Amino acid sequence: MQAKTNWVRWGLIGTAVLLLIGVLVVFGNYFSNHITSDNKGPNGSTKAQQGVRVTGRRDDNSYKTVTKKDRYLTSKARGITAAQNQNQFNMIGFERGLMNFSKSHFAPNKYIFQEGQYLDMPTAQKWLNRVSKDNPDGLNPADNGQTNQQREPIYLQTLEEYDFLTQKGSELKLAGIVVGVAMNTQDIYQKEKYGANYKQDISPAARERYGRKVAQQLVKRYRKMNGIDHKVPIYIALYAQAQDDSLAGGSYYSWTVSKQGDELSDFEKLTHQTIVMPIQDATEDKQIAKDLNMSFEKFTQNVEGFFPNLSAVTGQAAYESNELVGLTVNITTQFYAVSEITNFANYIAQTAPKYLPKDVPVQIRLNAAMGLQAYLTSSREHSEYDVTILSSY
Repeated sequence: MQAKTNWVRWGLIGTAVLLLIGVLVVFGNYFSNHITSDNKGPNGSTKAQQGVRVTGRRDDNSYKTVTKKDRYLTSKARGITAAQNQNQFNMIGFERGLMNFSKSHFAPNKYIFQEGQYLDMPTAQKWLNRVSKDNPDGLNPADNGQTNQQREPIYLQTLEEYDFLTQKGSELKLAGIVVGVAMNTQDIYQKEKYGANYKQDISPAARERYGRKVAQQLVKRYRKMNGIDHKVPIYIALYAQAQDDSLAGGSYYSWTVSKQGDELSDFEKLTHQTIVMPIQDATEDKQIAKDLNMSFEKFTQNVEGFFPNLSAVTGQAAYESNELVGLTVNITTQFYAVSEITNFANYIAQTAPKYLPKDVPVQIRLNAAMGLQAYLTSSREHSEYDVTILSSY
Protein backbone atom coordinates (compact mmCIF):
# COMPACT_ATOMS: atom_id res chain seq x y z
CA MET A 1 0.00 0.00 0.00
CA GLN A 2 2.87 2.32 0.89
CA ALA A 3 4.57 1.61 -2.46
CA LYS A 4 1.36 2.38 -4.35
CA THR A 5 1.03 5.70 -2.56
CA ASN A 6 4.60 6.64 -3.50
CA TRP A 7 3.94 5.83 -7.15
CA VAL A 8 0.86 8.08 -7.12
CA ARG A 9 2.80 10.86 -5.45
CA TRP A 10 5.65 10.66 -8.00
CA GLY A 11 3.11 10.56 -10.81
CA LEU A 12 1.50 13.78 -9.64
CA ILE A 13 4.88 15.48 -9.28
CA GLY A 14 5.87 14.41 -12.82
CA THR A 15 2.62 15.74 -14.24
CA ALA A 16 3.13 19.08 -12.48
CA VAL A 17 6.68 19.36 -13.86
CA LEU A 18 5.47 18.68 -17.41
CA LEU A 19 2.73 21.30 -17.06
CA LEU A 20 5.30 23.85 -15.76
CA ILE A 21 7.63 23.17 -18.71
CA GLY A 22 4.73 23.64 -21.11
CA VAL A 23 3.82 27.00 -19.56
CA LEU A 24 7.44 28.20 -19.76
CA VAL A 25 7.68 27.21 -23.43
CA VAL A 26 4.47 29.07 -24.27
CA PHE A 27 5.59 32.25 -22.51
CA GLY A 28 9.08 31.98 -23.97
CA ASN A 29 7.68 31.84 -27.49
CA TYR A 30 5.40 34.78 -26.76
CA PHE A 31 8.16 37.05 -25.55
CA SER A 32 10.58 36.06 -28.29
CA ASN A 33 7.96 37.03 -30.86
CA HIS A 34 7.00 40.30 -29.20
CA ILE A 35 10.32 41.73 -28.00
CA THR A 36 12.98 42.48 -30.63
CA SER A 37 16.70 42.23 -29.95
CA ASP A 38 17.27 45.98 -30.29
CA ASN A 39 14.18 46.74 -28.19
CA LYS A 40 12.55 48.98 -30.82
CA GLY A 41 8.77 49.06 -30.91
CA PRO A 42 6.60 49.23 -34.04
CA ASN A 43 6.70 53.04 -34.03
CA GLY A 44 10.42 53.44 -33.45
CA SER A 45 10.12 53.48 -29.64
CA THR A 46 12.99 52.36 -27.43
CA LYS A 47 12.89 51.38 -23.77
CA ALA A 48 15.45 53.46 -21.88
CA GLN A 49 15.98 50.82 -19.19
CA GLN A 50 17.69 48.47 -21.68
CA GLY A 51 21.00 50.33 -21.53
CA VAL A 52 19.78 53.34 -23.52
CA ARG A 53 20.36 56.65 -21.74
CA VAL A 54 19.87 60.33 -22.49
CA THR A 55 22.65 62.82 -21.77
CA GLY A 56 22.20 66.33 -20.41
CA ARG A 57 22.35 69.58 -22.42
CA ARG A 58 25.43 71.82 -22.46
CA ASP A 59 23.40 74.98 -23.07
CA ASP A 60 20.06 76.17 -24.45
CA ASN A 61 21.26 75.78 -28.04
CA SER A 62 22.37 72.15 -27.74
CA TYR A 63 20.47 68.86 -27.77
CA LYS A 64 20.29 66.04 -25.30
CA THR A 65 21.76 62.99 -27.02
CA VAL A 66 21.45 59.21 -26.80
CA THR A 67 23.95 56.66 -25.50
CA LYS A 68 23.63 52.90 -25.40
CA LYS A 69 25.50 50.94 -22.74
CA ASP A 70 27.38 54.15 -21.94
CA ARG A 71 28.61 54.49 -25.53
CA TYR A 72 27.62 57.28 -27.89
CA LEU A 73 25.44 56.08 -30.75
CA THR A 74 27.39 57.06 -33.86
CA SER A 75 25.88 57.41 -37.33
CA LYS A 76 25.61 54.15 -39.24
CA ALA A 77 26.47 55.76 -42.59
CA ARG A 78 28.49 58.93 -41.95
CA GLY A 79 31.32 59.75 -44.32
CA ILE A 80 30.12 57.65 -47.28
CA THR A 81 30.48 59.65 -50.51
CA ALA A 82 29.96 58.93 -54.19
CA ALA A 83 33.42 60.28 -55.07
CA GLN A 84 36.43 61.67 -53.26
CA ASN A 85 35.83 65.20 -52.02
CA GLN A 86 38.93 67.41 -52.11
CA ASN A 87 37.25 70.40 -50.48
CA GLN A 88 37.29 69.86 -46.71
CA PHE A 89 35.02 72.87 -46.18
CA ASN A 90 32.16 71.12 -47.98
CA MET A 91 31.68 68.48 -45.28
CA ILE A 92 32.03 71.06 -42.49
CA GLY A 93 29.42 73.32 -44.08
CA PHE A 94 27.19 70.37 -44.91
CA GLU A 95 27.01 69.03 -41.35
CA ARG A 96 26.96 72.38 -39.58
CA GLY A 97 24.25 73.70 -41.89
CA LEU A 98 22.17 70.55 -41.45
CA MET A 99 22.27 70.96 -37.68
CA ASN A 100 21.21 74.61 -37.96
CA PHE A 101 18.38 73.62 -40.31
CA SER A 102 17.28 70.90 -37.88
CA LYS A 103 17.08 73.34 -34.97
CA SER A 104 14.56 75.44 -36.88
CA HIS A 105 12.21 72.44 -37.06
CA PHE A 106 13.10 70.44 -33.93
CA ALA A 107 13.75 72.79 -31.00
CA PRO A 108 16.62 71.62 -28.74
CA ASN A 109 14.50 72.16 -25.61
CA LYS A 110 11.78 69.78 -26.86
CA TYR A 111 13.59 67.02 -28.75
CA ILE A 112 16.47 64.61 -28.22
CA PHE A 113 19.08 64.25 -30.95
CA GLN A 114 20.30 60.89 -32.22
CA GLU A 115 22.79 60.19 -34.99
CA GLY A 116 21.20 58.46 -37.98
CA GLN A 117 20.32 54.86 -37.10
CA TYR A 118 18.13 53.86 -40.05
CA LEU A 119 20.34 54.33 -43.12
CA ASP A 120 23.26 51.91 -42.79
CA MET A 121 26.58 51.90 -44.63
CA PRO A 122 25.90 49.11 -47.19
CA THR A 123 22.58 50.74 -48.16
CA ALA A 124 24.15 54.21 -48.43
CA GLN A 125 26.88 52.86 -50.70
CA LYS A 126 24.29 51.35 -53.04
CA TRP A 127 22.20 54.52 -53.13
CA LEU A 128 25.18 56.77 -53.89
CA ASN A 129 26.39 54.65 -56.79
CA ARG A 130 25.02 54.78 -60.32
CA VAL A 131 21.90 52.80 -61.07
CA SER A 132 22.76 49.71 -63.11
CA LYS A 133 21.77 46.12 -63.71
CA ASP A 134 23.94 45.09 -60.76
CA ASN A 135 22.80 48.02 -58.61
CA PRO A 136 19.11 48.77 -59.20
CA ASP A 137 19.00 50.91 -56.03
CA GLY A 138 21.48 53.51 -57.31
CA LEU A 139 20.29 57.12 -57.06
CA ASN A 140 22.87 58.51 -59.48
CA PRO A 141 22.04 58.16 -63.20
CA ALA A 142 23.17 55.21 -65.30
CA ASP A 143 26.43 55.59 -67.20
CA ASN A 144 25.54 56.50 -70.81
CA GLY A 145 28.99 55.55 -72.09
CA GLN A 146 30.00 59.11 -73.01
CA THR A 147 33.33 60.60 -71.92
CA ASN A 148 32.70 64.20 -73.01
CA GLN A 149 30.34 66.89 -71.73
CA GLN A 150 27.40 64.77 -72.89
CA ARG A 151 28.04 62.17 -70.18
CA GLU A 152 25.65 61.74 -67.29
CA PRO A 153 27.40 63.31 -64.27
CA ILE A 154 27.39 62.16 -60.67
CA TYR A 155 24.77 64.46 -59.17
CA LEU A 156 24.41 63.02 -55.66
CA GLN A 157 27.58 63.21 -53.54
CA THR A 158 26.60 62.21 -50.00
CA LEU A 159 23.75 61.75 -47.52
CA GLU A 160 23.47 62.53 -43.81
CA GLU A 161 20.65 61.44 -41.49
CA TYR A 162 19.67 62.99 -38.14
CA ASP A 163 16.99 61.44 -35.91
CA PHE A 164 14.93 63.37 -33.37
CA LEU A 165 13.17 61.73 -30.45
CA THR A 166 10.72 62.55 -27.68
CA GLN A 167 10.80 61.02 -24.23
CA LYS A 168 7.88 59.92 -22.09
CA GLY A 169 8.92 58.21 -18.89
CA SER A 170 11.45 55.55 -19.82
CA GLU A 171 10.38 55.37 -23.47
CA LEU A 172 12.03 57.21 -26.38
CA LYS A 173 9.93 57.63 -29.50
CA LEU A 174 10.98 58.69 -32.99
CA ALA A 175 9.45 62.12 -33.67
CA GLY A 176 11.12 63.09 -36.94
CA ILE A 177 13.99 62.57 -39.36
CA VAL A 178 16.13 65.11 -41.21
CA VAL A 179 18.15 63.99 -44.25
CA GLY A 180 20.81 66.20 -45.78
CA VAL A 181 21.39 65.67 -49.50
CA ALA A 182 24.66 67.03 -50.92
CA MET A 183 24.45 67.72 -54.67
CA ASN A 184 27.48 68.34 -56.87
CA THR A 185 27.91 71.58 -58.78
CA GLN A 186 30.84 70.08 -60.67
CA ASP A 187 31.70 66.45 -61.38
CA ILE A 188 35.36 65.40 -61.75
CA TYR A 189 35.85 62.24 -63.77
CA GLN A 190 38.43 60.20 -65.69
CA LYS A 191 38.12 58.95 -69.23
CA GLU A 192 40.25 55.95 -68.35
CA LYS A 193 41.34 54.34 -65.11
CA TYR A 194 44.21 56.26 -63.46
CA GLY A 195 44.03 58.79 -66.29
CA ALA A 196 43.82 62.58 -66.21
CA ASN A 197 40.98 64.33 -64.37
CA TYR A 198 38.32 66.20 -66.33
CA LYS A 199 35.70 68.62 -65.03
CA GLN A 200 32.04 68.72 -65.93
CA ASP A 201 30.00 71.64 -64.59
CA ILE A 202 26.42 70.97 -63.51
CA SER A 203 23.97 73.80 -64.11
CA PRO A 204 21.79 75.01 -61.19
CA ALA A 205 18.66 74.00 -63.11
CA ALA A 206 19.90 70.45 -63.70
CA ARG A 207 21.08 70.13 -60.08
CA GLU A 208 17.78 71.33 -58.65
CA ARG A 209 15.75 69.14 -60.97
CA TYR A 210 17.72 66.01 -60.11
CA GLY A 211 17.78 66.89 -56.40
CA ARG A 212 13.99 66.94 -56.28
CA LYS A 213 13.91 63.55 -57.93
CA VAL A 214 16.31 62.19 -55.31
CA ALA A 215 14.24 63.68 -52.48
CA GLN A 216 11.12 61.87 -53.67
CA GLN A 217 12.94 58.55 -53.86
CA LEU A 218 14.49 59.00 -50.41
CA VAL A 219 11.13 59.52 -48.75
CA LYS A 220 9.67 56.43 -50.43
CA ARG A 221 12.62 54.31 -49.31
CA TYR A 222 12.68 55.63 -45.75
CA ARG A 223 8.96 54.88 -45.38
CA LYS A 224 9.72 51.21 -46.03
CA MET A 225 12.33 51.00 -43.26
CA ASN A 226 11.45 49.13 -40.09
CA GLY A 227 10.55 51.42 -37.19
CA ILE A 228 9.52 54.48 -39.24
CA ASP A 229 5.81 55.14 -38.90
CA HIS A 230 3.97 56.54 -41.93
CA LYS A 231 3.17 59.70 -39.94
CA VAL A 232 6.73 60.46 -38.79
CA PRO A 233 7.78 63.71 -40.57
CA ILE A 234 10.79 63.34 -42.88
CA TYR A 235 12.59 66.55 -43.83
CA ILE A 236 14.88 66.67 -46.88
CA ALA A 237 17.41 69.54 -47.11
CA LEU A 238 19.30 70.01 -50.39
CA TYR A 239 22.90 71.28 -50.31
CA ALA A 240 24.96 72.61 -53.25
CA GLN A 241 28.58 71.55 -52.87
CA ALA A 242 31.30 74.08 -53.61
CA GLN A 243 33.85 73.12 -56.24
CA ASP A 244 37.06 71.45 -55.12
CA ASP A 245 39.23 74.53 -55.63
CA SER A 246 36.93 76.81 -53.61
CA LEU A 247 38.19 78.31 -50.34
CA ALA A 248 34.75 77.88 -48.79
CA GLY A 249 32.11 75.21 -48.46
CA GLY A 250 28.75 75.06 -50.20
CA SER A 251 25.31 76.08 -48.97
CA TYR A 252 21.78 74.74 -48.50
CA TYR A 253 19.37 76.01 -51.11
CA SER A 254 16.06 74.13 -50.80
CA TRP A 255 14.02 71.89 -48.53
CA THR A 256 10.81 69.87 -48.39
CA VAL A 257 8.98 67.69 -45.87
CA SER A 258 6.85 64.57 -45.98
CA LYS A 259 4.46 64.67 -43.03
CA GLN A 260 2.61 61.51 -43.98
CA GLY A 261 3.15 58.69 -46.46
CA ASP A 262 5.17 59.47 -49.60
CA GLU A 263 3.69 62.89 -50.29
CA LEU A 264 6.10 65.86 -50.35
CA SER A 265 5.31 69.48 -49.58
CA ASP A 266 6.27 72.22 -52.03
CA PHE A 267 10.01 72.88 -52.08
CA GLU A 268 10.96 76.02 -50.19
CA LYS A 269 14.03 78.12 -50.90
CA LEU A 270 16.84 78.44 -48.36
CA THR A 271 18.90 81.62 -48.55
CA HIS A 272 22.15 80.38 -47.07
CA GLN A 273 25.35 81.71 -48.59
CA THR A 274 29.06 81.38 -47.88
CA ILE A 275 31.38 84.10 -49.18
CA VAL A 276 35.16 83.86 -49.19
CA MET A 277 37.22 86.74 -47.78
CA PRO A 278 38.85 88.59 -49.44
CA ILE A 279 36.12 88.57 -52.08
CA GLN A 280 37.05 86.75 -55.29
CA ASP A 281 36.34 88.03 -58.79
CA ALA A 282 33.96 85.14 -59.48
CA THR A 283 31.91 85.73 -56.31
CA GLU A 284 28.22 86.31 -56.89
CA ASP A 285 26.29 88.92 -54.87
CA LYS A 286 29.43 90.78 -53.83
CA GLN A 287 27.41 93.71 -52.55
CA ILE A 288 26.10 91.97 -49.43
CA ALA A 289 29.66 91.49 -48.14
CA LYS A 290 31.18 94.73 -49.45
CA ASP A 291 31.57 96.45 -46.08
CA LEU A 292 32.79 93.29 -44.35
CA ASN A 293 35.35 92.75 -47.09
CA MET A 294 36.79 96.25 -46.59
CA SER A 295 37.13 95.66 -42.83
CA PHE A 296 38.65 92.24 -43.43
CA GLU A 297 41.31 93.68 -45.75
CA LYS A 298 42.26 96.28 -43.11
CA PHE A 299 42.48 93.49 -40.50
CA THR A 300 44.75 91.51 -42.83
CA GLN A 301 47.04 94.47 -43.42
CA ASN A 302 47.31 95.05 -39.68
CA VAL A 303 48.26 91.50 -38.70
CA GLU A 304 50.66 91.17 -41.64
CA GLY A 305 52.38 94.35 -40.48
CA PHE A 306 52.78 92.97 -36.96
CA PHE A 307 53.83 89.43 -37.93
CA PRO A 308 55.67 89.39 -41.28
CA ASN A 309 55.96 85.60 -41.69
CA LEU A 310 52.36 84.98 -42.75
CA SER A 311 51.52 82.79 -45.72
CA ALA A 312 47.82 83.60 -46.03
CA VAL A 313 44.84 85.21 -44.31
CA THR A 314 41.45 84.05 -45.57
CA GLY A 315 37.92 84.00 -44.23
CA GLN A 316 34.49 82.48 -44.71
CA ALA A 317 31.47 84.64 -44.04
CA ALA A 318 28.12 82.90 -43.57
CA TYR A 319 24.93 84.73 -44.55
CA GLU A 320 21.26 83.91 -44.11
CA SER A 321 18.70 86.07 -45.90
CA ASN A 322 21.53 88.51 -46.68
CA GLU A 323 22.36 88.89 -42.98
CA LEU A 324 25.78 87.94 -41.60
CA VAL A 325 25.45 85.11 -39.07
CA GLY A 326 29.06 84.00 -38.58
CA LEU A 327 32.68 84.47 -39.65
CA THR A 328 35.62 82.06 -39.70
CA VAL A 329 39.16 83.38 -40.27
CA ASN A 330 42.16 81.19 -41.14
CA ILE A 331 45.66 82.60 -40.63
CA THR A 332 48.63 80.54 -41.80
CA THR A 333 52.19 81.27 -40.70
CA GLN A 334 55.51 79.67 -41.61
CA PHE A 335 56.81 79.52 -38.05
CA TYR A 336 55.38 77.94 -34.93
CA ALA A 337 57.65 78.67 -31.96
CA VAL A 338 55.49 78.61 -28.85
CA SER A 339 56.48 82.14 -27.85
CA GLU A 340 55.69 83.47 -31.35
CA ILE A 341 52.31 81.75 -31.50
CA THR A 342 51.36 82.90 -28.00
CA ASN A 343 52.30 86.53 -28.56
CA PHE A 344 50.71 86.60 -32.01
CA ALA A 345 47.44 85.11 -30.72
CA ASN A 346 47.27 87.63 -27.90
CA TYR A 347 47.86 90.47 -30.36
CA ILE A 348 45.06 89.22 -32.61
CA ALA A 349 42.71 89.09 -29.61
CA GLN A 350 43.38 92.80 -29.01
CA THR A 351 43.23 93.81 -32.68
CA ALA A 352 40.32 91.78 -34.09
CA PRO A 353 37.51 93.72 -32.32
CA LYS A 354 38.65 96.90 -34.09
CA TYR A 355 38.02 95.42 -37.55
CA LEU A 356 35.86 92.28 -37.37
CA PRO A 357 32.11 92.24 -36.55
CA LYS A 358 31.10 92.19 -32.88
CA ASP A 359 27.48 91.04 -33.11
CA VAL A 360 28.05 87.58 -34.65
CA PRO A 361 30.14 84.54 -33.64
CA VAL A 362 33.72 84.80 -34.94
CA GLN A 363 36.33 82.04 -34.94
CA ILE A 364 39.99 82.69 -35.81
CA ARG A 365 42.29 79.72 -36.47
CA LEU A 366 46.05 80.14 -36.34
CA ASN A 367 47.75 77.44 -38.41
CA ALA A 368 51.38 76.51 -39.03
CA ALA A 369 53.17 73.77 -40.94
CA MET A 370 52.43 71.31 -38.13
CA GLY A 371 48.71 72.09 -38.14
CA LEU A 372 46.43 74.13 -35.88
CA GLN A 373 48.44 75.96 -33.19
CA ALA A 374 45.85 78.26 -31.60
CA TYR A 375 42.28 79.43 -31.99
CA LEU A 376 40.32 82.44 -30.82
CA THR A 377 36.56 82.73 -30.45
CA SER A 378 34.02 85.42 -29.73
CA SER A 379 30.24 85.15 -29.52
CA ARG A 380 27.22 87.31 -30.17
CA GLU A 381 26.95 87.98 -26.44
CA HIS A 382 30.68 88.39 -25.69
CA SER A 383 32.74 90.36 -28.20
CA GLU A 384 36.00 89.80 -26.28
CA TYR A 385 38.04 86.92 -27.66
CA ASP A 386 38.88 83.77 -25.75
CA VAL A 387 42.37 82.51 -26.68
CA THR A 388 43.39 78.83 -26.64
CA ILE A 389 47.01 77.86 -27.33
CA LEU A 390 47.51 74.23 -28.38
CA SER A 391 50.80 73.00 -26.96
CA SER A 392 52.25 69.90 -25.26
CA TYR A 393 53.11 69.70 -21.59
